[in-house]
Amino acid sequence: MLYAGLDLGQRQDHSALAVVERMDLYRAYEAPRLHSLAVRHLERAPLGTPYPKVVEWVKCVVGAGLAEGGCTLAVDATGVGAPVVEMLRGAGMGCEVAAVTMTGGDRERCVRGVWSVPKMDLVAGLQVLLE
Repeated sequence: MLYAGLDLGQRQDHSALAVVERMDLYRAYEAPRLHSLAVRHLERAPLGTPYPKVVEWVKCVVGAGLAEGGCTLAVDATGVGAPVVEMLRGAGMGCEVAAVTMTGGDRERCVRGVWSVPKMDLVAGLQVLLE
């Protein structure tokens, strides 16, 4: 299973795409469990790249065989992200597209298909995985 994350930027920040593969350990008579994660693709777009070009770029990366076996794309929907999320969903790349906004709240929630996740939870999850 592949998980991709897209952070949108344009004038001051680069748009960046990361693809991580989850590899599970399968044993007879046990549920699959996480074995390891591997970064399969990491790239940033040039400053000023228009959002339609970002959508093409993401579709190209995901369509280059990365989505075999399932894929979820989490997109930063903060600010101008909502229209880009709709463009990605309409691009037909074979990946589930999840809109995510980072908040200062204390718990995650999903309202009308948009996940709100506390920044603290995102950082804590990343720290655990890096350990």
